[in-house]
Amino acid sequence: MATTGRPRAMSGTIPSMESSANDALKDNTVIVVLGASGDLAKKKTYPALFGLYRMGFLPRDVHIVGYARTKMDDAEYHKRITSYIKIADDDEDGKAKLEEFKKFTFYISGGYEDGPSFENLNRFIEGIESKYQSKERNRLFYLALPPSVFIPVAQHLKEQCYSKDGKNRIIVEKPFGKDLESCRELLSSLKQHWSEDETFRIDHYLGKEMVKNILVLRFANVAFGAAWDKNSISNVQITFKEPFGTEGRGGYFDEFGIIRDILQNHLLQVLSVLTMERPVSFSAEDIRDEKVKVLRAIPPIERNDTLLGQYVAANGKPGYLDDDTVPPNSVCPTYAATTLWIHNPRWEGVPFILKAGKALNEAKVEVRIQFKDVTQGIFKDISRNELVIRIQPSEAVYLKINAKTPGLNTRAIPTEMDLTYKRRFTEIKIPEAYEALILDALRGDHSNFVRDDELDVAWKIFTPILHWIDGKNGPAPKPVPYPYGSRGPKELDSFINKYGYKRTVAEYTWPIMNVSAL
Repeated sequence: MATTGRPRAMSGTIPSMESSANDALKDNTVIVVLGASGDLAKKKTYPALFGLYRMGFLPRDVHIVGYARTKMDDAEYHKRITSYIKIADDDEDGKAKLEEFKKFTFYISGGYEDGPSFENLNRFIEGIESKYQSKERNRLFYLALPPSVFIPVAQHLKEQCYSKDGKNRIIVEKPFGKDLESCRELLSSLKQHWSEDETFRIDHYLGKEMVKNILVLRFANVAFGAAWDKNSISNVQITFKEPFGTEGRGGYFDEFGIIRDILQNHLLQVLSVLTMERPVSFSAEDIRDEKVKVLRAIPPIERNDTLLGQYVAANGKPGYLDDDTVPPNSVCPTYAATTLWIHNPRWEGVPFILKAGKALNEAKVEVRIQFKDVTQGIFKDISRNELVIRIQPSEAVYLKINAKTPGLNTRAIPTEMDLTYKRRFTEIKIPEAYEALILDALRGDHSNFVRDDELDVAWKIFTPILHWIDGKNGPAPKPVPYPYGSRGPKELDSFINKYGYKRTVAEYTWPIMNVSAL
């Protein structure tokens, strides 16, 4: 894997991943960002839109309209939406593009639950569209909003702002409900107004470069495909770590918890791509069909396959319950490890351990596939092979192998075959997840969005354990404490060890520090 030199142009393309020309919004398009005054919009949505504009991927003559309750003038709006757009001081082209970007971004305030506000929004959009040369009028609505207003907003957009002379699409952010019942209610309500083809449910992890890369790694490499099953793999860990706590947002977090926030959506999406069977093609429905099939083979999570934790004060940092916005004596987990089992011929008996936590020792998201032991005989106490897909930061794929130590002695030591993106693809910018997904929505490509039946089966897996944690079936479990800045609960090692995981000998460390110096 470790290679040098500039990468050659790719010869193996996947044309069916590209949407057809008939689906793409190329001209006469207005993008409406609802919730334009919020954190999500300014931190993710607008920087992604600007990134697409700068790279030339937005429709020609596009206009962007921000909509929210907050009243502000154009100057305040432009200041807010560009506050997280990073441009170097010496980047004159970037500065010029940003000024161009501001000229076609507008703002209008209004409520989320009253028809007259949306009639006013529609008149504003029609004023922009009146300058278009052709009769085509395309509209893309991005709901950067809390789920409490999804339904009234979706209804009013359909009733007051739906274009009758072009394509309409709506992007909906997670969370998609809190359990199976609430998810079904949300899906049913949205379907009353928007068809499945018009709806794009965004889980930004599906837009991350290394998650999208899993399909190519699996199905474009015979070497990986041959070992991708229960015969070779001992266990799989999918890990999400944040080095900070709730930081004053505990009231919101306490309503959902770490499982709803991370495991049920982000990490389960990674698992489904990692374990699905080879799709017939790379068309959106073929991919999503296979994801749903593998998720249906996963039974609900058992309590004894779950470890829950909550961080406490340490290293000069406050504990979760020290956050004034958190209810006193809350038992909401800020750390969770859950083990899923897939009952199909490929994966029967292989544990998939999903781990996520806040206030941990580092920021990291990765997949760690640990292979079985080599046949005993000439080698004893040798490290297992591991394939690690580093999703963020420092995107990489490395295969942990055993090799002879250089010199006159014959001794095997663990090392790696390393594809670190910053070192290999030095001149290629990895797009942000939101850039990739908004572009997919503009193209009409559903491949990296969540389908309704996929949501339904995902909630079936997690709802029983969530109801237990919420105390709906008796006393809620109390999470074990772990210090702020630690690896997690001290019980973690024994938890993962019982599923067959074996830690590599202490002398091995993946040389990530070499990456950060690049």
